[in-house]
Amino acid sequence: MQFMNVYVRVLQQLGPERKLALTLVGANLALAGAQFAEPILFGRIIDVLAGAQAQNKTLSWAELMPLLGAWVGFGLFTIGAAVLVALHADRLSHRRRLAVMADYFEHVLHLPLGFHTSVHSGRLLKTMLDGASNMASVWLSFFRENCASFVALFVLLPLSLFVNWRLASLLIVLVVVFGLLTVFVLRRTEGLQGKVERYNADLAERASDALGNIAVIQSFTRVEAETSALRKVTAALLSAQIPVLSWWAMAAVATRASATLTLVSIFLLGTSLHLRGLASIGEIVTFMGFATMLIGRLEQVVGFVNWVLLILPKLQEFFEVLDTQPNVRDLPGASDAGRLTGRVVFDHVTFSYDGRRKAVQDASFEVETGQTVALVGATGSGKSTTLGLLHRIFDPQEGRITIDGMDIRDMTLLSLRRNIGVVFQEPMLFARSIEENLKVGKPDASEEEIQVALERAQATDFIAQQTDGVQTIVGERGRSLSGGERQRLSIARALLKDPPIMIFDEATSALDATTERQLQAALDAATRGRTTFVIAHRLSTVRNADRIIVFDQGRIIETGAFDELVARDGRFATLARAQFMAPEASAKDAAGVG
Repeated sequence: MQFMNVYVRVLQQLGPERKLALTLVGANLALAGAQFAEPILFGRIIDVLAGAQAQNKTLSWAELMPLLGAWVGFGLFTIGAAVLVALHADRLSHRRRLAVMADYFEHVLHLPLGFHTSVHSGRLLKTMLDGASNMASVWLSFFRENCASFVALFVLLPLSLFVNWRLASLLIVLVVVFGLLTVFVLRRTEGLQGKVERYNADLAERASDALGNIAVIQSFTRVEAETSALRKVTAALLSAQIPVLSWWAMAAVATRASATLTLVSIFLLGTSLHLRGLASIGEIVTFMGFATMLIGRLEQVVGFVNWVLLILPKLQEFFEVLDTQPNVRDLPGASDAGRLTGRVVFDHVTFSYDGRRKAVQDASFEVETGQTVALVGATGSGKSTTLGLLHRIFDPQEGRITIDGMDIRDMTLLSLRRNIGVVFQEPMLFARSIEENLKVGKPDASEEEIQVALERAQATDFIAQQTDGVQTIVGERGRSLSGGERQRLSIARALLKDPPIMIFDEATSALDATTERQLQAALDAATRGRTTFVIAHRLSTVRNADRIIVFDQGRIIETGAFDELVARDGRFATLARAQFMAPEASAKDAAGVG
Protein backbone atom coordinates (compact mmCIF):
# COMPACT_ATOMS: atom_id res chain seq x y z
CA MET A 1 0.00 0.00 0.00
CA GLN A 2 1.04 3.59 -0.54
CA PHE A 3 0.64 4.10 3.20
CA MET A 4 3.51 1.75 4.06
CA ASN A 5 5.71 2.99 1.21
CA VAL A 6 5.42 6.60 2.34
CA TYR A 7 5.79 5.69 6.03
CA VAL A 8 9.02 3.79 5.37
CA ARG A 9 10.36 6.63 3.27
CA VAL A 10 9.63 9.14 6.02
CA LEU A 11 11.66 7.01 8.44
CA GLN A 12 14.47 6.80 5.88
CA GLN A 13 14.82 10.59 6.08
CA LEU A 14 16.44 10.00 9.49
CA GLY A 15 19.46 8.53 7.66
CA PRO A 16 21.94 11.34 8.50
CA GLU A 17 21.25 10.68 12.22
CA ARG A 18 21.03 6.91 11.88
CA LYS A 19 23.04 6.16 15.04
CA LEU A 20 20.79 8.18 17.33
CA ALA A 21 17.69 6.79 15.61
CA LEU A 22 18.87 3.19 16.12
CA THR A 23 19.70 4.00 19.75
CA LEU A 24 16.16 5.26 20.26
CA VAL A 25 14.78 2.12 18.59
CA GLY A 26 16.85 0.01 21.01
CA ALA A 27 15.54 2.06 23.93
CA ASN A 28 12.01 1.42 22.69
CA LEU A 29 12.69 -2.32 22.58
CA ALA A 30 13.82 -2.22 26.19
CA LEU A 31 10.86 -0.03 27.10
CA ALA A 32 8.37 -2.39 25.48
CA GLY A 33 10.01 -5.36 27.21
CA ALA A 34 9.78 -3.63 30.59
CA GLN A 35 6.13 -2.72 30.04
CA PHE A 36 5.40 -6.33 29.06
CA ALA A 37 7.21 -7.65 32.14
CA GLU A 38 5.11 -5.62 34.56
CA PRO A 39 1.84 -7.62 34.11
CA ILE A 40 3.79 -10.89 34.32
CA LEU A 41 5.44 -9.90 37.62
CA PHE A 42 2.15 -8.59 38.95
CA GLY A 43 0.48 -11.91 38.07
CA ARG A 44 3.26 -13.83 39.84
CA ILE A 45 2.77 -11.72 42.96
CA ILE A 46 -0.96 -12.46 42.85
CA ASP A 47 -0.25 -16.20 42.50
CA VAL A 48 2.14 -16.13 45.44
CA LEU A 49 -0.40 -14.31 47.61
CA ALA A 50 -3.25 -16.58 46.50
CA GLY A 51 -1.14 -19.70 47.13
CA ALA A 52 -0.21 -18.56 50.62
CA GLN A 53 -3.84 -17.78 51.40
CA ALA A 54 -4.93 -21.24 50.21
CA GLN A 55 -2.36 -22.78 52.59
CA ASN A 56 -3.27 -20.44 55.46
CA LYS A 57 0.33 -19.28 55.35
CA THR A 58 1.51 -15.80 56.31
CA LEU A 59 4.11 -14.40 53.92
CA SER A 60 6.96 -12.15 55.05
CA TRP A 61 8.18 -9.08 53.21
CA ALA A 62 11.46 -10.87 52.59
CA GLU A 63 9.63 -13.57 50.58
CA LEU A 64 7.77 -10.99 48.46
CA MET A 65 10.61 -8.52 48.12
CA PRO A 66 12.32 -10.07 45.02
CA LEU A 67 9.09 -9.97 43.01
CA LEU A 68 8.01 -6.58 44.38
CA GLY A 69 11.46 -5.12 43.79
CA ALA A 70 11.55 -6.38 40.23
CA TRP A 71 8.04 -5.07 39.60
CA VAL A 72 8.84 -1.62 41.02
CA GLY A 73 12.20 -1.62 39.21
CA PHE A 74 10.60 -2.28 35.84
CA GLY A 75 8.05 0.43 36.55
CA LEU A 76 10.72 3.01 37.40
CA PHE A 77 12.79 1.94 34.38
CA THR A 78 9.73 2.44 32.17
CA ILE A 79 9.24 6.00 33.47
CA GLY A 80 12.91 6.95 33.10
CA ALA A 81 13.32 5.38 29.67
CA ALA A 82 10.16 7.04 28.40
CA VAL A 83 11.43 10.48 29.52
CA LEU A 84 14.83 9.97 27.87
CA VAL A 85 13.28 8.66 24.64
CA ALA A 86 10.84 11.56 24.46
CA LEU A 87 13.58 14.12 25.15
CA HIS A 88 15.97 12.88 22.47
CA ALA A 89 13.14 12.14 20.02
CA ASP A 90 12.01 15.78 20.30
CA ARG A 91 15.48 17.09 19.53
CA LEU A 92 16.05 14.64 16.72
CA SER A 93 12.74 15.38 15.01
CA HIS A 94 13.20 19.15 15.15
CA ARG A 95 16.75 18.96 13.80
CA ARG A 96 15.70 16.72 10.93
CA ARG A 97 12.61 18.85 10.20
CA LEU A 98 14.78 21.92 9.61
CA ALA A 99 17.35 19.89 7.67
CA VAL A 100 14.71 18.31 5.40
CA MET A 101 13.14 21.72 4.82
CA ALA A 102 16.52 23.15 3.81
CA ASP A 103 17.17 20.18 1.48
CA TYR A 104 13.76 20.65 -0.16
CA PHE A 105 14.36 24.39 -0.55
CA GLU A 106 17.77 23.84 -2.16
CA HIS A 107 16.35 21.18 -4.48
CA VAL A 108 13.48 23.42 -5.62
CA LEU A 109 15.88 26.28 -6.35
CA HIS A 110 17.81 23.96 -8.67
CA LEU A 111 14.72 22.92 -10.62
CA PRO A 112 14.42 24.53 -14.08
CA LEU A 113 12.20 27.48 -14.91
CA GLY A 114 9.96 25.15 -16.89
CA PHE A 115 9.04 23.41 -13.64
CA HIS A 116 8.36 26.67 -11.82
CA THR A 117 6.15 28.03 -14.60
CA SER A 118 3.90 24.98 -14.25
CA VAL A 119 3.72 24.87 -10.42
CA HIS A 120 2.39 27.71 -8.28
CA SER A 121 4.89 29.11 -5.78
CA GLY A 122 2.21 29.08 -3.06
CA ARG A 123 1.72 25.36 -3.59
CA LEU A 124 5.48 24.74 -3.38
CA LEU A 125 5.74 26.70 -0.14
CA LYS A 126 2.76 24.91 1.39
CA THR A 127 4.22 21.54 0.34
CA MET A 128 7.55 22.38 2.00
CA LEU A 129 6.06 23.55 5.29
CA ASP A 130 3.41 20.82 5.53
CA GLY A 131 5.74 18.04 4.46
CA ALA A 132 8.56 18.91 6.88
CA SER A 133 6.22 19.55 9.83
CA ASN A 134 4.27 16.35 9.27
CA MET A 135 7.43 14.29 8.96
CA ALA A 136 8.62 15.69 12.30
CA SER A 137 5.32 14.62 13.86
CA VAL A 138 5.65 11.13 12.35
CA TRP A 139 9.15 10.76 13.79
CA LEU A 140 8.01 11.95 17.22
CA SER A 141 5.07 9.58 17.22
CA PHE A 142 7.25 6.68 16.06
CA PHE A 143 9.83 7.07 18.83
CA ARG A 144 7.43 8.06 21.59
CA GLU A 145 4.69 5.50 20.97
CA ASN A 146 4.59 3.50 17.78
CA CYS A 147 7.95 1.77 17.86
CA ALA A 148 7.13 0.29 21.28
CA SER A 149 3.61 -0.51 20.08
CA PHE A 150 4.91 -2.43 17.05
CA VAL A 151 7.32 -4.37 19.27
CA ALA A 152 4.52 -5.21 21.71
CA LEU A 153 2.15 -6.33 18.96
CA PHE A 154 4.48 -8.25 16.69
CA VAL A 155 7.21 -9.55 19.04
CA LEU A 156 6.07 -9.69 22.64
CA LEU A 157 2.45 -10.70 22.01
CA PRO A 158 3.51 -14.00 20.37
CA LEU A 159 5.86 -14.61 23.32
CA SER A 160 2.84 -14.50 25.64
CA LEU A 161 2.05 -17.98 24.29
CA PHE A 162 4.70 -19.27 26.72
CA VAL A 163 2.77 -17.80 29.67
CA ASN A 164 -0.57 -19.42 28.80
CA TRP A 165 -1.11 -20.42 25.19
CA ARG A 166 -4.88 -20.64 25.48
CA LEU A 167 -5.35 -17.09 26.76
CA ALA A 168 -2.61 -15.84 24.43
CA SER A 169 -4.30 -17.43 21.41
CA LEU A 170 -7.55 -15.61 22.15
CA LEU A 171 -5.68 -12.33 22.56
CA ILE A 172 -3.82 -12.82 19.28
CA VAL A 173 -7.04 -13.64 17.39
CA LEU A 174 -8.71 -10.49 18.71
CA VAL A 175 -5.69 -8.37 17.73
CA VAL A 176 -5.63 -9.87 14.22
CA VAL A 177 -9.35 -9.20 13.72
CA PHE A 178 -8.84 -5.66 14.90
CA GLY A 179 -5.88 -5.22 12.53
CA LEU A 180 -7.89 -6.49 9.55
CA LEU A 181 -10.65 -4.01 10.37
CA THR A 182 -8.10 -1.19 10.38
CA VAL A 183 -6.65 -2.28 7.03
CA PHE A 184 -10.17 -2.41 5.55
CA VAL A 185 -10.93 1.16 6.64
CA LEU A 186 -7.51 2.29 5.45
CA ARG A 187 -8.07 0.88 1.97
CA ARG A 188 -11.51 2.48 1.72
CA THR A 189 -10.25 5.93 2.68
CA GLU A 190 -6.78 6.13 1.12
CA GLY A 191 -8.02 7.25 -2.29
CA LEU A 192 -10.66 9.55 -0.82
CA GLN A 193 -8.06 11.44 1.21
CA GLY A 194 -6.00 12.08 -1.93
CA LYS A 195 -8.98 13.95 -3.37
CA VAL A 196 -9.26 15.95 -0.13
CA GLU A 197 -5.62 17.01 -0.31
CA ARG A 198 -6.03 18.17 -3.90
CA TYR A 199 -8.76 20.51 -2.70
CA ASN A 200 -6.46 21.66 0.12
CA ALA A 201 -3.74 22.48 -2.42
CA ASP A 202 -6.25 24.30 -4.64
CA LEU A 203 -7.37 26.31 -1.61
CA ALA A 204 -3.78 27.36 -0.79
CA GLU A 205 -3.03 28.16 -4.43
CA ARG A 206 -6.15 30.30 -4.92
CA ALA A 207 -5.63 32.19 -1.65
CA SER A 208 -1.95 32.81 -2.44
CA ASP A 209 -2.82 33.95 -5.96
CA ALA A 210 -5.41 36.42 -4.68
CA LEU A 211 -3.17 37.81 -1.92
CA GLY A 212 -0.39 38.32 -4.46
CA ASN A 213 -2.68 40.38 -6.71
CA ILE A 214 -4.51 42.59 -4.21
CA ALA A 215 -4.18 45.66 -6.41
CA VAL A 216 -5.92 43.94 -9.35
CA ILE A 217 -8.68 42.53 -7.11
CA GLN A 218 -9.48 45.89 -5.57
CA SER A 219 -9.17 47.83 -8.83
CA PHE A 220 -11.48 45.47 -10.72
CA THR A 221 -13.86 45.09 -7.71
CA ARG A 222 -13.19 41.36 -7.50
CA VAL A 223 -13.37 41.03 -3.69
CA GLU A 224 -16.80 39.39 -3.62
CA ALA A 225 -16.07 37.19 -6.64
CA GLU A 226 -12.76 35.93 -5.21
CA THR A 227 -14.33 35.34 -1.79
CA SER A 228 -17.20 33.43 -3.39
CA ALA A 229 -14.78 31.29 -5.41
CA LEU A 230 -12.78 30.49 -2.28
CA ARG A 231 -15.93 29.48 -0.42
CA LYS A 232 -16.83 27.11 -3.26
CA VAL A 233 -13.47 25.41 -2.89
CA THR A 234 -13.94 25.11 0.89
CA ALA A 235 -17.41 23.63 0.35
CA ALA A 236 -16.01 21.06 -2.08
CA LEU A 237 -13.21 20.31 0.39
CA LEU A 238 -15.68 19.70 3.20
CA SER A 239 -17.91 17.44 1.10
CA ALA A 240 -14.86 15.37 0.14
CA GLN A 241 -13.63 15.20 3.75
CA ILE A 242 -16.91 14.04 5.34
CA PRO A 243 -16.81 10.43 3.98
CA VAL A 244 -13.25 9.99 5.27
CA LEU A 245 -14.20 11.30 8.70
CA SER A 246 -17.24 9.00 8.77
CA TRP A 247 -15.17 5.89 8.05
CA TRP A 248 -12.67 6.71 10.77
CA ALA A 249 -15.46 7.56 13.23
CA MET A 250 -16.76 4.02 12.63
CA ALA A 251 -13.24 2.69 13.20
CA ALA A 252 -13.04 4.58 16.50
CA VAL A 253 -16.35 3.08 17.64
CA ALA A 254 -15.14 -0.39 16.59
CA THR A 255 -11.95 0.19 18.58
CA ARG A 256 -13.87 0.97 21.75
CA ALA A 257 -16.18 -2.00 21.22
CA SER A 258 -13.22 -4.30 20.60
CA ALA A 259 -11.58 -3.10 23.80
CA THR A 260 -14.64 -4.03 25.86
CA LEU A 261 -15.11 -7.38 24.08
CA THR A 262 -11.42 -8.25 24.53
CA LEU A 263 -11.42 -7.64 28.28
CA VAL A 264 -14.70 -9.54 28.77
CA SER A 265 -13.51 -12.43 26.60
CA ILE A 266 -10.18 -12.74 28.43
CA PHE A 267 -11.92 -12.69 31.83
CA LEU A 268 -14.56 -15.25 30.84
CA LEU A 269 -12.07 -17.62 29.19
CA GLY A 270 -9.64 -17.18 32.07
CA THR A 271 -12.34 -17.98 34.60
CA SER A 272 -13.35 -21.09 32.63
CA LEU A 273 -9.75 -22.26 32.41
CA HIS A 274 -9.18 -21.59 36.10
CA LEU A 275 -12.21 -23.67 37.07
CA ARG A 276 -10.68 -26.54 35.06
CA GLY A 277 -7.24 -26.00 36.55
CA LEU A 278 -5.75 -24.74 33.29
CA ALA A 279 -5.01 -21.16 34.40
CA SER A 280 -4.06 -19.57 37.67
CA ILE A 281 -5.57 -16.38 39.06
CA GLY A 282 -2.23 -14.69 38.48
CA GLU A 283 -2.29 -15.67 34.79
CA ILE A 284 -5.79 -14.24 34.44
CA VAL A 285 -4.59 -10.99 36.02
CA THR A 286 -1.50 -11.04 33.77
CA PHE A 287 -3.57 -11.38 30.59
CA MET A 288 -6.01 -8.75 31.75
CA GLY A 289 -2.95 -6.50 32.06
CA PHE A 290 -1.76 -7.63 28.62
CA ALA A 291 -5.18 -6.93 27.15
CA THR A 292 -5.38 -3.47 28.75
CA MET A 293 -1.90 -2.58 27.53
CA LEU A 294 -2.46 -3.93 24.02
CA ILE A 295 -5.81 -2.19 23.70
CA GLY A 296 -4.06 1.08 24.53
CA ARG A 297 -1.38 0.28 21.97
CA LEU A 298 -3.98 -0.60 19.34
CA GLU A 299 -5.87 2.63 19.94
CA GLN A 300 -2.60 4.52 19.53
CA VAL A 301 -1.85 2.68 16.30
CA VAL A 302 -5.34 3.25 14.90
CA GLY A 303 -5.25 6.92 15.80
CA PHE A 304 -1.80 7.17 14.25
CA VAL A 305 -2.87 5.37 11.05
CA ASN A 306 -5.90 7.65 10.81
CA TRP A 307 -3.72 10.74 11.20
CA VAL A 308 -1.05 9.53 8.75
CA LEU A 309 -3.78 8.81 6.21
CA LEU A 310 -4.93 12.43 6.49
CA ILE A 311 -1.42 13.76 5.86
CA LEU A 312 -0.43 11.04 3.36
CA PRO A 313 -1.16 13.14 0.23
CA LYS A 314 0.92 16.00 1.66
CA LEU A 315 3.86 13.68 2.23
CA GLN A 316 3.44 12.18 -1.24
CA GLU A 317 3.46 15.63 -2.82
CA PHE A 318 6.59 16.51 -0.82
CA PHE A 319 8.40 13.42 -2.13
CA GLU A 320 7.13 13.99 -5.68
CA VAL A 321 8.85 17.38 -5.69
CA LEU A 322 12.03 15.85 -4.22
CA ASP A 323 11.94 13.16 -6.91
CA THR A 324 11.67 15.71 -9.71
CA GLN A 325 15.01 15.74 -11.45
CA PRO A 326 16.25 18.95 -13.13
CA ASN A 327 16.66 18.41 -16.84
CA VAL A 328 19.63 20.78 -16.76
CA ARG A 329 22.40 19.80 -14.37
CA ASP A 330 26.15 19.33 -14.18
CA LEU A 331 27.33 16.50 -16.39
CA PRO A 332 29.89 14.00 -15.02
CA GLY A 333 33.31 15.54 -15.40
CA ALA A 334 32.06 19.13 -15.79
CA SER A 335 34.78 21.61 -14.91
CA ASP A 336 34.97 25.14 -13.54
CA ALA A 337 35.24 27.50 -16.52
CA GLY A 338 37.02 30.22 -14.59
CA ARG A 339 36.82 33.77 -15.98
CA LEU A 340 35.73 33.60 -19.63
CA THR A 341 36.52 36.20 -22.31
CA GLY A 342 33.11 35.90 -24.00
CA ARG A 343 33.46 34.55 -27.55
CA VAL A 344 30.12 32.82 -28.15
CA VAL A 345 29.27 30.36 -30.94
CA PHE A 346 25.85 28.81 -31.66
CA ASP A 347 26.46 25.75 -33.84
CA HIS A 348 23.27 24.43 -35.53
CA VAL A 349 21.26 24.69 -32.31
CA THR A 350 17.71 23.31 -32.22
CA PHE A 351 15.36 23.25 -29.24
CA SER A 352 11.72 22.29 -28.65
CA TYR A 353 9.68 22.59 -25.47
CA ASP A 354 7.21 19.84 -26.26
CA GLY A 355 9.05 17.71 -28.82
CA ARG A 356 6.69 18.80 -31.62
CA ARG A 357 6.98 22.52 -32.38
CA LYS A 358 10.55 23.80 -32.53
CA ALA A 359 11.13 27.03 -30.60
CA VAL A 360 14.63 27.40 -32.09
CA GLN A 361 15.56 25.79 -35.42
CA ASP A 362 19.11 25.27 -36.64
CA ALA A 363 20.41 28.54 -35.17
CA SER A 364 24.05 29.24 -36.07
CA PHE A 365 25.99 32.46 -35.42
CA GLU A 366 29.25 33.67 -33.88
CA VAL A 367 29.78 36.61 -31.54
CA GLU A 368 33.29 37.89 -30.94
CA THR A 369 34.48 39.07 -27.55
CA GLY A 370 33.20 42.56 -26.78
CA GLN A 371 30.59 42.68 -29.54
CA THR A 372 27.01 43.80 -28.96
CA VAL A 373 24.41 41.67 -30.71
CA ALA A 374 20.69 42.46 -30.82
CA LEU A 375 17.99 39.82 -31.27
CA VAL A 376 14.75 41.12 -32.77
CA GLY A 377 11.56 39.56 -34.04
CA ALA A 378 7.91 39.11 -33.23
CA THR A 379 6.76 37.77 -29.87
CA GLY A 380 7.34 34.01 -29.76
CA SER A 381 9.91 34.05 -32.54
CA GLY A 382 12.58 32.38 -30.36
CA LYS A 383 14.69 35.30 -29.10
CA SER A 384 14.35 34.69 -25.35
CA THR A 385 14.59 30.92 -25.81
CA THR A 386 17.87 31.34 -27.70
CA LEU A 387 19.44 33.35 -24.89
CA GLY A 388 17.90 31.00 -22.32
CA LEU A 389 19.94 28.26 -23.98
CA LEU A 390 23.07 30.38 -23.55
CA HIS A 391 22.84 30.40 -19.76
CA ARG A 392 21.38 26.86 -19.70
CA ILE A 393 17.83 27.40 -18.59
CA PHE A 394 17.37 24.59 -21.11
CA ASP A 395 19.73 22.41 -23.12
CA PRO A 396 19.39 22.07 -26.92
CA GLN A 397 18.23 18.78 -28.41
CA GLU A 398 20.58 19.30 -31.37
CA GLY A 399 23.76 21.28 -31.91
CA ARG A 400 25.95 22.91 -29.31
CA ILE A 401 26.84 26.27 -27.82
CA THR A 402 30.44 27.15 -27.00
CA ILE A 403 32.06 29.99 -25.10
CA ASP A 404 35.78 30.48 -25.73
CA GLY A 405 35.69 27.20 -27.64
CA MET A 406 34.32 25.14 -24.72
CA ASP A 407 30.89 23.47 -24.88
CA ILE A 408 28.84 25.09 -22.13
CA ARG A 409 27.59 21.63 -21.08
CA ASP A 410 31.16 20.76 -20.13
CA MET A 411 31.20 23.65 -17.66
CA THR A 412 29.64 23.54 -14.22
CA LEU A 413 26.39 25.49 -14.07
CA LEU A 414 27.81 27.63 -11.28
CA SER A 415 30.87 28.71 -13.27
CA LEU A 416 28.85 29.30 -16.47
CA ARG A 417 26.26 31.49 -14.81
CA ARG A 418 28.95 33.31 -12.84
CA ASN A 419 30.20 34.60 -16.21
CA ILE A 420 26.80 35.82 -17.42
CA GLY A 421 24.77 38.75 -16.12
CA VAL A 422 21.06 38.87 -16.99
CA VAL A 423 18.72 41.85 -16.81
CA PHE A 424 15.22 40.43 -17.13
CA GLN A 425 12.24 42.24 -18.58
CA GLU A 426 10.56 41.88 -15.18
CA PRO A 427 13.02 43.16 -12.54
CA MET A 428 12.21 40.49 -9.90
CA LEU A 429 13.50 42.06 -6.69
CA PHE A 430 13.53 40.47 -3.24
CA ALA A 431 11.61 41.94 -0.31
CA ARG A 432 14.91 43.00 1.22
CA SER A 433 17.06 46.12 1.30
CA ILE A 434 18.33 47.76 -1.87
CA GLU A 435 21.88 46.81 -0.88
CA GLU A 436 20.96 43.15 -0.40
CA ASN A 437 19.27 43.11 -3.81
CA LEU A 438 22.35 44.61 -5.45
CA LYS A 439 24.71 42.13 -3.77
CA VAL A 440 22.86 39.09 -5.11
CA GLY A 441 25.51 38.58 -7.79
CA LYS A 442 28.47 39.80 -5.73
CA PRO A 443 28.01 39.37 -1.95
CA ASP A 444 31.42 40.88 -1.16
CA ALA A 445 30.92 44.07 -3.18
CA SER A 446 32.34 47.22 -1.59
CA GLU A 447 30.42 50.46 -1.08
CA GLU A 448 32.46 52.06 -3.86
CA GLU A 449 31.58 49.27 -6.30
CA ILE A 450 27.90 49.59 -5.39
CA GLN A 451 28.01 53.32 -5.97
CA VAL A 452 29.66 52.93 -9.39
CA ALA A 453 27.03 50.36 -10.46
CA LEU A 454 24.21 52.66 -9.32
CA GLU A 455 25.70 55.61 -11.20
CA ARG A 456 26.03 53.59 -14.41
CA ALA A 457 22.41 52.47 -14.06
CA GLN A 458 21.23 56.07 -13.49
CA ALA A 459 19.86 55.02 -10.07
CA THR A 460 21.67 57.33 -7.64
CA ASP A 461 19.08 60.12 -7.76
CA PHE A 462 16.05 58.09 -6.70
CA ILE A 463 18.06 56.17 -4.05
CA ALA A 464 19.16 59.50 -2.55
CA GLN A 465 15.46 60.28 -2.07
CA GLN A 466 14.86 57.09 -0.06
CA THR A 467 14.65 57.52 3.71
CA ASP A 468 17.27 54.88 4.46
CA GLY A 469 19.26 55.06 1.24
CA VAL A 470 20.56 51.65 0.12
CA GLN A 471 19.24 50.14 3.37
CA THR A 472 15.65 50.87 2.30
CA ILE A 473 13.44 47.78 2.20
CA VAL A 474 11.78 47.64 -1.21
CA GLY A 475 8.82 45.41 -0.27
CA GLU A 476 7.58 42.23 -1.93
CA ARG A 477 8.88 42.12 -5.52
CA GLY A 478 10.02 45.72 -5.11
CA ARG A 479 6.47 47.09 -5.02
CA SER A 480 7.46 50.21 -3.08
CA LEU A 481 9.41 51.37 -6.17
CA SER A 482 8.18 52.45 -9.59
CA GLY A 483 8.67 50.21 -12.62
CA GLY A 484 11.55 52.30 -13.88
CA GLU A 485 13.24 52.35 -10.47
CA ARG A 486 12.96 48.58 -10.18
CA GLN A 487 14.48 48.13 -13.64
CA ARG A 488 17.38 50.44 -12.89
CA LEU A 489 18.15 48.45 -9.74
CA SER A 490 18.00 45.27 -11.80
CA ILE A 491 20.52 46.74 -14.26
CA ALA A 492 22.79 47.93 -11.42
CA ARG A 493 22.64 44.43 -9.94
CA ALA A 494 23.88 42.89 -13.21
CA LEU A 495 26.61 45.54 -13.60
CA LEU A 496 27.83 44.95 -10.06
CA LYS A 497 28.28 41.26 -10.85
CA ASP A 498 30.83 42.38 -13.47
CA PRO A 499 30.48 39.39 -15.86
CA PRO A 500 32.18 39.13 -19.27
CA ILE A 501 28.81 38.39 -20.93
CA MET A 502 25.66 40.46 -20.46
CA ILE A 503 22.09 39.73 -21.52
CA PHE A 504 19.47 42.50 -21.62
CA ASP A 505 15.94 41.20 -22.12
CA GLU A 506 13.91 44.34 -22.89
CA ALA A 507 15.85 46.03 -20.08
CA THR A 508 14.59 49.54 -20.87
CA SER A 509 10.94 48.65 -21.43
CA ALA A 510 9.80 50.18 -18.12
CA LEU A 511 11.69 53.47 -18.52
CA ASP A 512 10.49 56.80 -19.81
CA ALA A 513 12.08 58.26 -22.94
CA THR A 514 14.39 60.66 -21.06
CA THR A 515 15.67 58.04 -18.63
CA GLU A 516 16.03 55.55 -21.48
CA ARG A 517 18.34 57.91 -23.37
CA GLN A 518 20.40 58.51 -20.23
CA LEU A 519 20.56 54.82 -19.46
CA GLN A 520 21.42 53.86 -23.04
CA ALA A 521 24.54 56.02 -22.92
CA ALA A 522 25.47 54.55 -19.53
CA LEU A 523 24.92 51.00 -20.81
CA ASP A 524 27.09 51.67 -23.84
CA ALA A 525 29.92 52.62 -21.49
CA ALA A 526 29.22 49.86 -18.97
CA THR A 527 29.11 47.09 -21.57
CA ARG A 528 32.21 48.19 -23.45
CA GLY A 529 34.63 45.29 -23.61
CA ARG A 530 31.87 42.76 -22.72
CA THR A 531 30.00 40.46 -25.03
CA THR A 532 26.47 41.82 -24.90
CA PHE A 533 23.17 40.37 -26.09
CA VAL A 534 20.11 42.62 -26.31
CA ILE A 535 16.53 41.49 -26.87
CA ALA A 536 14.53 44.50 -27.98
CA HIS A 537 11.19 45.36 -29.54
CA ARG A 538 11.97 49.07 -29.70
CA LEU A 539 14.50 49.16 -32.51
CA SER A 540 15.79 52.59 -31.46
CA THR A 541 17.64 50.85 -28.60
CA VAL A 542 19.67 48.62 -30.95
CA ARG A 543 20.69 51.11 -33.63
CA ASN A 544 24.32 51.01 -32.46
CA ALA A 545 24.56 47.21 -32.12
CA ASP A 546 27.46 45.59 -33.95
CA ARG A 547 25.05 43.07 -35.41
CA ILE A 548 21.32 42.46 -35.44
CA ILE A 549 19.89 38.95 -35.74
CA VAL A 550 16.27 38.74 -36.92
CA PHE A 551 14.20 35.74 -35.81
CA ASP A 552 10.98 34.39 -37.24
CA GLN A 553 9.29 31.22 -35.95
CA GLY A 554 12.51 30.01 -34.37
CA ARG A 555 14.69 30.56 -37.44
CA ILE A 556 17.30 33.21 -38.15
CA ILE A 557 16.10 34.92 -41.31
CA GLU A 558 18.36 37.99 -41.42
CA THR A 559 21.58 39.18 -39.86
CA GLY A 560 23.64 42.36 -40.26
CA ALA A 561 24.11 45.93 -39.05
CA PHE A 562 21.14 48.30 -38.65
CA ASP A 563 21.62 50.31 -41.83
CA GLU A 564 22.55 47.22 -43.81
CA LEU A 565 19.31 45.46 -42.85
CA VAL A 566 17.19 48.51 -43.63
CA ALA A 567 18.82 48.72 -47.06
CA ARG A 568 17.93 45.08 -47.78
CA ASP A 569 14.24 45.96 -47.46
CA GLY A 570 13.44 42.64 -45.76
CA ARG A 571 11.65 41.73 -42.54
CA PHE A 572 13.76 44.06 -40.41
CA ALA A 573 13.13 46.98 -42.76
CA THR A 574 9.39 46.31 -42.44
CA LEU A 575 9.66 46.39 -38.64
CA ALA A 576 11.75 49.56 -38.78
CA ARG A 577 9.26 51.35 -41.03
CA ALA A 578 6.40 50.34 -38.73
CA GLN A 579 8.17 51.89 -35.74
CA PHE A 580 9.97 54.90 -37.17
CA MET A 581 7.70 56.00 -39.99
CA ALA A 582 4.26 55.58 -38.35
CA PRO A 583 4.64 58.75 -36.23
CA GLU A 584 5.82 60.64 -39.32
CA ALA A 585 2.80 59.46 -41.33
CA SER A 586 0.46 60.38 -38.51
CA ALA A 587 1.93 63.86 -38.40
CA LYS A 588 1.41 64.29 -42.17
CA ASP A 589 -2.18 63.12 -41.90
CA ALA A 590 -2.80 65.58 -39.12
CA ALA A 591 -1.29 68.41 -41.18
CA GLY A 592 -3.51 67.50 -44.13
CA VAL A 593 -6.63 67.61 -42.01
CA GLY A 594 -5.63 70.98 -40.63
